[in-house]
Amino acid sequence: MLGTDFITGSPNWLDLGSPDTDAAAAFYGAVLGWQFVSAGPEAGGYGFFQVDGKTVAALGPLTEEGARSAWMIHFKTEDIAATVQAVTAGGGTVRMQPMDVMGEGMLAQATDPQGAQFALWQPGRTAGLELTSAPNTLLWAELHASDPEADIAFYQGLFGWRSQDMQAPGMTYRVLSTSAGDQQDASFGGVAPLNPGEGEQPRWVPYFHSTDVDATINSARSNGGSVLMPAADVPEVGRIAWLADPFGAAFALLKPNPQM
Repeated sequence: MLGTDFITGSPNWLDLGSPDTDAAAAFYGAVLGWQFVSAGPEAGGYGFFQVDGKTVAALGPLTEEGARSAWMIHFKTEDIAATVQAVTAGGGTVRMQPMDVMGEGMLAQATDPQGAQFALWQPGRTAGLELTSAPNTLLWAELHASDPEADIAFYQGLFGWRSQDMQAPGMTYRVLSTSAGDQQDASFGGVAPLNPGEGEQPRWVPYFHSTDVDATINSARSNGGSVLMPAADVPEVGRIAWLADPFGAAFALLKPNPQM
């Protein structure tokens, strides 16, 4: 399960690009109880979502023309230049070359061969998120891909991830783990196959820990959000739902089964 002792390939940062950061901060504050704290006047509107004073995500204005509001999952690398080269060698695309973020770390953005966008973070002063797997924080990272095995091979080339097949209703779900440690303990996410008939695009989706999925759905609706997938119980996993904020950024909720 996700922690904050980040190693190569761990999801270590998460941020949201939004066309209206004030409204987005208000939405997530009402729905997930997050407090938004500005990173300062030099940060161009970027800032941090916090729970009990600990950073759990971040928020900034959209900067690319035509970009859509979305959550971006970042993965840790110890050598961002080498990882960027591996992205290209593996058939992916580098959308933003590595850049220094005011000494906090090195950032790059990429797209995998099937079209899912992600980012890379090489820690400087900031290692990553300060709280995960607690209520209303990042718990799981899920990739939706048209060819799961090919996409897993791409990311294995970047981070050495391990995967394990799990039979889920109507599909094979691949559980992802970092390269080191007990495979189950090192799991942080999974890969689900796209349903071509539903028109879904390849993407990474963050799951937030929810203590009451149905109540959070009601709060999202009353604050301008929408339900993409109604709440459902998944055997041995927990209760899940998919939502979108008022600007269309998708995210998911998970109340884990205690055995998970």
